[in-house]
Formats: sequence, C-alpha cells, structure tokens
Amino acid sequence: MNMIEAINDALHVMMGHDPDVVVFGEDVGYFGGVFRATAGLQAKFCKMRVFDTPINECGIIGAAVGMAAYGLRPVPEIQFADYIYPGLDQLISEAARLRYRSAGEFTAPITVRSPFGGGIFGGQTHSQSPEALFTHVSGLKTVIPSTPHDAKGLLIAAIEDNDPVIFFEPKRIYNGPFDGYYDHPSKTWKNYPGGQVPEGYYSIPLGKARTVREGSAMTVLVYGTMVHVAEAVLAEKGVDAEILDLRTLWPLDIEAVEKSVQKTGKCLVIHEATRTSGFGAELVSLVQERCFYHLEAPIERVTGFDTPYPHSLEWAYFPGPVRIGDAVDRLMKE
Repeated sequence: MNMIEAINDALHVMMGHDPDVVVFGEDVGYFGGVFRATAGLQAKFCKMRVFDTPINECGIIGAAVGMAAYGLRPVPEIQFADYIYPGLDQLISEAARLRYRSAGEFTAPITVRSPFGGGIFGGQTHSQSPEALFTHVSGLKTVIPSTPHDAKGLLIAAIEDNDPVIFFEPKRIYNGPFDGYYDHPSKTWKNYPGGQVPEGYYSIPLGKARTVREGSAMTVLVYGTMVHVAEAVLAEKGVDAEILDLRTLWPLDIEAVEKSVQKTGKCLVIHEATRTSGFGAELVSLVQERCFYHLEAPIERVTGFDTPYPHSLEWAYFPGPVRIGDAVDRLMKE
C-alpha cells in the first residue's frame, strides 16, 4: 500500500470495528477527500457517519469537541495543515482541556487528520509544518508517520486513544519515499519494507520511536519525510549513524533518544519546519539536559528557514541533502 491507501484502510477498519467512529471534513464524503484518503467510506458507512462540511475549520473542530463529549469518536480532516489555525481555539481551549477541566467526567477522543509539509510546490499556503504549535499544548498528542505501515498502525491507535490527537500526514511521501533529490525519478512504496501493510486490525503504541537503522557514529532524530532524506544522505556518505524515527512527537520517547545519544555521543536533529521555536529546539534542549556528559560535539540542527515557504525557491528552503550533508561532515570532524 501507499500511505493514502494505508490511512484509508485504517479508517475502514476502525469504522467497521466501532460504530461511534465518524469521519467528516471538506470534500471527504462523496469526493473522498482532496488526496482520496477517505475514498469509499461514505458509500460503505452512509452519510450519517461520513459527511462533508462547510469550509469552516473552527466549526469542524468545534463540532468534533461536542461529538466527543457526547460519546462519539470523531475523526475530522483538515484539508491542509495550513488551514488548521481557525480551529486552534477549539483544539487548545476546549479539546485539550476537556478531561482536565471536567475532572475526568468527559474526554475528547478526537483524531484530527491533516496533510502537512512541503515538497509538492504548494507554496506558502499548502506547505506549512505547524507541529511545534501542538506539542506546546498540554493535553494534545502529536503523531507523524513516515511509512504506510506506521500510518495505519498509528492512526488506529490514535482513534482508540481517549485524548485528542493531531495526526499529521507528510504529503510528500503519500505515494513513495523521498530521498531529497527533487530531480531524481519518483519512487513508490512497492518493495519498500515500510510499504508492507498487514490486512485487518493492528496498532502501534503512541509514544514509541522506531529505530530505522542502528549505528555508532551519531544519532539522527527525525520524523516524517525527513526520515527518508536523512537515510539517503547517510547511506550516500557511508556514515554509520543511528536514525531514530520519533513517530510521536508528544508524548516523546525520550528513553529511546537518551539511549541512542549516550551510545553514539553525537546528535543531529532534522525537521522541515521553520527553525526558531521548531520542535528541534525542544529536542536539542532535552538532549543537552539529559546527555550532556556523553556528548562529544555540539548538537547540530538542520531545519527550514524563518520565512514563509517559498514557491519558486522551494528546494532552497527544504532541508535537503546538501545542508544535511554539511551538518554530518561537521559532526564527523569533531
């Protein structure tokens, strides 16, 4: 399966498993979503459980909060992560606080799906990576898969979770892994280990990182599209690095991070989002606090720039093989 098919399969599994699961958003019903991730759901589960909404992200999230308090398990889709901001008040002030403010009487089992990130020439309004905003909010969980296998298992776990989950889907790798070279031929998930998706139900626990490859030269902390870019760069350079795919940004698998950095003594953090106050800053801080006496070199960070995502200069903004390679070289010289 590709990632779209895996997400679609997860929704089919959960809607068949639990009649309280409902899916809604802009064009998700009859049309099946702008990326076709909800294709076939309305025909199978009816318009009462899979339906289109007005273009109103605040209303979409607000309705989800009410549904969750009533006992349903809503899975709203925000068509692009760039459009999630009108729903921030509902997510932060209502969904994330509902369990706490009601002393556990109510929960908010909401899973907000949304494509995010660049690499498709979407420009500043279709390429943003706002994940750090949500990791700052107590009560929200933030999940980002990097393979179809993980996408299905993590989405099932997110829907089953009794707390609100932001489920960001890296749209650049919907149809195949990406090595960071935009001029290389596109790849598909066929014959790629992460593209092997089991049929039926399975879940991957939230808050557990995945070791993409073991190594001793350095630890590379990545998630989403950048997992594949980092893997390609390190293979090309022949560096024996350990790559950790975080999968869940919050709750973070800090034990896996500590164990890896203490083993390698060096750390490289990579993400596509803007640099200042990006989630990489939190990772750098945690590694510095917990692994200081094991570090043999300053922590390196490769990110997007502090600017709106440029359309014509997309690959200058994207933290690709050149910038990642330079950071790897600096760490190896220390």
